[in-house]
Amino acid sequence: QPMAFRAVNGRRHLGLQQLSSLALAGRTLLGPMKSCKFIVDESTNQSTLICSAVRLIESLDLTSAAGQLLNETIQAQNKEFKTGMSTLLFLVGAWSNAVVECLQLNVPVSAIVSVMSEGLNSCCERVQCLQMSIYDVNKELCSSSVRPDAFKSKTSQTGHDSLLNPQIRLCFQKDVSAPEQVIQINSCSYQENYGHFNTHLASPLAGVGSVAAFVKPAGDKSTSVISGSSVTASSYTKQKLTHSRYFSTLGKGRFSIQQGNFQGPSADPCECSGLGHLAMALSHGNQTSMKLLQSIIAYQQEGAKCRASSQFNIAEIVTCCLLGLPESYSCVSPGFVTLVSPEQAAVIKRFEDEPLRILLVDGDLTEQYRHLGFNRPCNVRTILEHPNLWEGRAGDSWLSSVLDTLISFEVNLVLVKGNVCENLVERCIANGILVLGSVTRDVLWAFGEVTSAQPVTYLTQLNASGVGSGAQVELWKAYDGRAMDLGELVPIRIKARGIPLLTAVLTTAVASKMQLIEDQFWTLVYRFHHALNDKKVFLGGGAVEFLCLSHIQMLTEQPLQPANKNSMKECLSPWLTASVTEYRSVVLQALASGWKQYLSVVMCNTTKAASELEACALVDHHLKKATECGGSPSAYILKEFRRGDLLRDGSGPSAGHGGGLKVYDNVTAKTEAWRRALDLVLLVLQTDAEIITGPKRNQLLNSHMSSEFMFL
Repeated sequence: QPMAFRAVNGRRHLGLQQLSSLALAGRTLLGPMKSCKFIVDESTNQSTLICSAVRLIESLDLTSAAGQLLNETIQAQNKEFKTGMSTLLFLVGAWSNAVVECLQLNVPVSAIVSVMSEGLNSCCERVQCLQMSIYDVNKELCSSSVRPDAFKSKTSQTGHDSLLNPQIRLCFQKDVSAPEQVIQINSCSYQENYGHFNTHLASPLAGVGSVAAFVKPAGDKSTSVISGSSVTASSYTKQKLTHSRYFSTLGKGRFSIQQGNFQGPSADPCECSGLGHLAMALSHGNQTSMKLLQSIIAYQQEGAKCRASSQFNIAEIVTCCLLGLPESYSCVSPGFVTLVSPEQAAVIKRFEDEPLRILLVDGDLTEQYRHLGFNRPCNVRTILEHPNLWEGRAGDSWLSSVLDTLISFEVNLVLVKGNVCENLVERCIANGILVLGSVTRDVLWAFGEVTSAQPVTYLTQLNASGVGSGAQVELWKAYDGRAMDLGELVPIRIKARGIPLLTAVLTTAVASKMQLIEDQFWTLVYRFHHALNDKKVFLGGGAVEFLCLSHIQMLTEQPLQPANKNSMKECLSPWLTASVTEYRSVVLQALASGWKQYLSVVMCNTTKAASELEACALVDHHLKKATECGGSPSAYILKEFRRGDLLRDGSGPSAGHGGGLKVYDNVTAKTEAWRRALDLVLLVLQTDAEIITGPKRNQLLNSHMSSEFMFL
């Protein structure tokens, strides 16, 4: 049957256009000062506030093949790194547009693929000079006598704050006009009084190796200690919604963060702070998550002295989202904080602070559950497995046997990895047994280590040695000592002596903001985690992208080296070699346009430039200065980065005084985001085609669009 094959030419490349359109929605998510978006669910009319490319791509219409590929690429980046997705999404759009422009200039697809791949590989090698050891970064931030203005104390100019100080002075003022209340807490008493470690952000924080940080009403002159850094939010954060009491930034809204002064146990700031400064440098301005992470770091560093473990273990961190409380109630609590029903909370009050016998179930606690390998065929329906005429209804025998087993082993607390039968939960409540489902494997492992409980898949495997002891459960209390009742759900805390598990309790009064706060927290945690794994970080603030742009500009102006020509001849045909040489400059400029757009949009989002046109002019100005610099462009970038003037116009109040906040980025996550973005664009470029069969073929042959088709 006759067919018509359309190779989508430069005038109409559908796949690349679709990628560009989808990526356009994520431009405001680039950089540290993201503009959040509301995603509305048409079925429920509920809205969610997002600032993540992952959440955005989940909400877009991805029925096209290009959209599905984009989704898979972003999900792969998220699964591996949990960071870099916004960069990936933006570069996909920028490079898609750049490739379309190359096609419009009749550049062969093979030349585009070859030169762009070569250019990106060259950039990845070139930017290695901007890598810094995390220990050098932390040491530099610790020993720096002049801190960035965004993190400079206005109330303390002498002394060094510490993440690990033995005695912490907490000041909390509930009302502007109320007298100041000072609470003295000795964190060394933790071994005797475990429950007092309840490290709060934007509210009094106290605990082993933690520091106090809290939000107070504007105008309050009392001070608090902030871990690992001197923080003044008003000089750093950007006001996103000036007329909202919920979304205004801490420094310019109702509350402000300040730092107090205290004497730590050591005069060496590096010894005091540990990796707290690195967390600050990787926070990209997210002070809320930064305080939580610094508290976690402090606690884990203190625990690392008592046991042979690493200083930071991401598996020991969980989150609990509490809706209905102000964000000032966010904190870090030892143990496992979760939400239960009011009926289950009533059970907790019976044995609060008493040692409990705990059971861990690594699977579902339902009658039909069979673990992988023992599931029944899906097309077989069992009506009744063991007929019992004496039971009132099907399933009662299983419920009774499970309950008898729990009672016989005197189990008070059951943590289940999967789902739990609702009827079983009700019966357990009536018998004073607390059963919690959907508990992560890391939580089960943590409680198993300290209580000697052995996880079981089925209750039939349970024996006396498999039940642990020493767990305690209580209603979770806020910093003011009040237990929280949020209506339908009640927060509780499960703890055990020596457990390394930490729960970041995230609170907000705005339902649509909850997902945003949790995403921001985990992004920072994983950014810090990957920095420790890489043992190095990139200079941030656009330094790496600027060097890529400068490097590609140099490659464009330089002729192809003889060595590269010889290697190209070995790999490519003579025709393709000539094509690559001819179009090399055009393709490299297209690749560079992606970096330039990236820098321009980041500068606009961070208000360093009023428009993209102004931002492009500023980038060109710095490119010219880097070229004219006596040393290499990397030397110019390092100098400007240390001064805090990189990608600034040099006329601001902080120009030349190190006023810019020094930020850093992950190495592997960033470069992998680049590679994934370019690989996706080149994949769509080489595979986007359309085959048309049937009578329509003859119609196309005589139409004005016939030039776009190859007739077979």
